Amino acid sequence: MTLEAFDRLSEAEARAALERCCGCRAWVEGMLARRPFGDAARLRESAERVWRALPPEGWREAFAHHPRIGDLESLRRRFAATADLAGREQSGVTAASPATIEALAEGNRAYQERFGYIFIVCATGKSAEEMLARLRGRMVNDPETELRTAADEQLKIMRLRLDRMLGGAA
Repeated sequence: MTLEAFDRLSEAEARAALERCCGCRAWVEGMLARRPFGDAARLRESAERVWRALPPEGWREAFAHHPRIGDLESLRRRFAATADLAGREQSGVTAASPATIEALAEGNRAYQERFGYIFIVCATGKSAEEMLARLRGRMVNDPETELRTAADEQLKIMRLRLDRMLGGAA
């Protein structure tokens, strides 16, 4: 859809479209309050401003709306509403070896145990091996640094999803 078409959606339709971009209710409400956007630059600027203004609980809420990297079964079951997006974003995992997928699963478990939420990475264009290397590299972060890093990755994901929503090739 075009941005003009998005700006004309009913509130319920716009909410549903934004929820596919980010699972944080406060972010969605903040974006709805800023409509109409009029141009893509204002939409992107609003998305970032609203995101950056959220408390950490809002970021964690958004993280909870993602399947674990490489957890294809979870992707199909629990995240049906965004499975097409997450599946496209995680396409690098489908060609991975069983050992790499198992290492991702184990790394995700260790990450969640350490930080309290799933590993978030903008997976678009990354191989499973690259995502695994990033996961391992981020395990040494302190909790505050890692939360900010995960929030930055979530913002990248949201930007891609907003672009896709508006008909971009991202």
